[in-house]
Amino acid sequence: MFFASFYAFSQTPADSIPTDTSKEIPEELVVDSIIRKPMNILAPSRAAFYSAVLPGLGQAYNKKYWKIPIVYAAIGTGVYFYLDNDKTYDRYRSAYKRRLAGFTDDEFYGDGTTPRVSSEGLIRAQNTLRRNKELALLITIGLYALNIIDANVDAHLLQYNLDENLALKPHFKYNEQENSTNLGMTLNFKF
Repeated sequence: MFFASFYAFSQTPADSIPTDTSKEIPEELVVDSIIRKPMNILAPSRAAFYSAVLPGLGQAYNKKYWKIPIVYAAIGTGVYFYLDNDKTYDRYRSAYKRRLAGFTDDEFYGDGTTPRVSSEGLIRAQNTLRRNKELALLITIGLYALNIIDANVDAHLLQYNLDENLALKPHFKYNEQENSTNLGMTLNFKF
């Protein structure tokens, strides 16, 4: 009997099914309703990938445009110091090679009779500049990695729930029985 009525109901045309669209949704229900955007679980990895491909692109993906100049200034400063130390290192190295070849016409020799910078000074300068160049390269790579980490963490924090239904509030109450005050913290979660 049940199956027959179910079969009969499923065979009725769609226009004969009663639809009542005259009912409206109460206003309290609409005000209380929370509309949430769907959470994109791939957003953090996508932001990190974009920042790895082009520094600052992950920050643009997260809509944190103010961070892009900071990223480029940080990485650009590291690249600048690397290139400057490399150029100065090459100057001292070529002067030292010319001295080993027996020439006295390098830029650090001076007036032609006595050198302004000795050969040992050229070696020390090369060692210092090589160390500074390597340090600048490591710092630049670290800032590049920090750019990727920032994009990833920022994308995770954008998915953090910060609506008014979750609240952490301090409270201060007077205890009449003990004639003292109570200070505390309350965590409220509304459904």
